[in-house]
Amino acid sequence: MARALDLVNLVSQPDAARNGEWERAFFQALIEGNVVVENPEAQPGPDGWPYLFVRTGHDATEPGTRVVQWLASKGIGLVVNGHKEFPDYVFSYGMLWNFAERGEFLTVSPPSDQALSGSIELKEGQKVLAGPPTPEFLPTYVRDILSHFFAQQEIFTPKILVLTTDQKHYDLCFSLDSMGNPSQDEHQGIAEALAWFLPAHYSILLAREEGMPLFHPLKEAPAN
Repeated sequence: MARALDLVNLVSQPDAARNGEWERAFFQALIEGNVVVENPEAQPGPDGWPYLFVRTGHDATEPGTRVVQWLASKGIGLVVNGHKEFPDYVFSYGMLWNFAERGEFLTVSPPSDQALSGSIELKEGQKVLAGPPTPEFLPTYVRDILSHFFAQQEIFTPKILVLTTDQKHYDLCFSLDSMGNPSQDEHQGIAEALAWFLPAHYSILLAREEGMPLFHPLKEAPAN
């Protein structure tokens, strides 16, 4: 009950008090406390993405952790107290599956797990490790959700590649060729759309395949 009270108290604080410490406390209270699901169906937010809308309150009974884990498997974001003029918090889908995989909504430093498997490619004298992402870096269910998004845009064979020069910082590259080579003025919008599906600390690149290491299908082939 204490955590439920903490969550109610936190969302009652004025905007001026909502700094990094408030955010960390809010995240902790959310996953340890309860919320009220206002509508079991996802609703489009102002940005066009699907969200589950929940509210806080002393009558809350749905565990926050269970809500987050369910949303992470469905490709849906989360809005807390969307009935207010300004919601208390809006979680992109990428934030939710980052929590499901790493136990944190926002990762300050790059994940320590191996991000790709591949071969060393030499490019103008620079050593580059390139290959498909590991399941830890991009889980199969996230790849499926991204594939569904691309299919809605009539892009049916998107390709990806992970690059790193130091095995600490990784770039997730999407093949422009596999997207039909959209014009340059569309690139920013595409990158911003993809960012909603990915953790905030991921670096996203759009690149042509020519001169690059081999790209790999986003949709993994089913196991035999």
